[in-house]
Amino acid sequence: MVPVRPAHLGDAHALFALSRTFVASGELRPRPLGHYLASVGEFLLAEGATPGTPAGCVAVRDEGAGAAVLHNFCVAHGSQGMGIGSALFRAALARARRYSAARVFTATTGSAVLFVRHGFVPVAPEQAPAAWAAALDPARGSQVYALTL
Repeated sequence: MVPVRPAHLGDAHALFALSRTFVASGELRPRPLGHYLASVGEFLLAEGATPGTPAGCVAVRDEGAGAAVLHNFCVAHGSQGMGIGSALFRAALARARRYSAARVFTATTGSAVLFVRHGFVPVAPEQAPAAWAAALDPARGSQVYALTL
C-alpha cells in the first residue's frame, strides 16, 4: 500500500518542482510557486524514496454544489507503474466524499487512461462547475472528465 498524506506548507517547493517536469511536456499548465504556496492545502502527496521528494501528487478542490475538481495530478516518471497514481486516486476520491461531492471533475490533454480506469467518462465542459470550466485554456485542447460518486 502506497502511503498518501495531506501536503503541508513545507511541501510547496517540492510540489512545484515535481510539477515542472509535466509543465515542460505540456501535460500541466504552468503555475508559479505562489500557486503551490497558496493552495498547498488542496494537495495530497505520495512520498518518494527520498524523504521530502514526492513521488506523486494531486490537488482536490471543493467547488461546492456537490462538485469537486481534481487538478495537478502527476506521478514522477521514475515512480510510474508502482500503484502511486491509484493510491492518489483513492485518497482524492475519499477527500471529495468528505466534501459531500456527488461528482468529481478533471481535465487532461493526455490519454486519460488512468482517469478512465477509475471510472471517469468524458463530459461537456458545460456540465462542470462554471468557474472552473471557464478557467480552462482552450488552446490546450483539454478534455473534461467526470466521475459520479
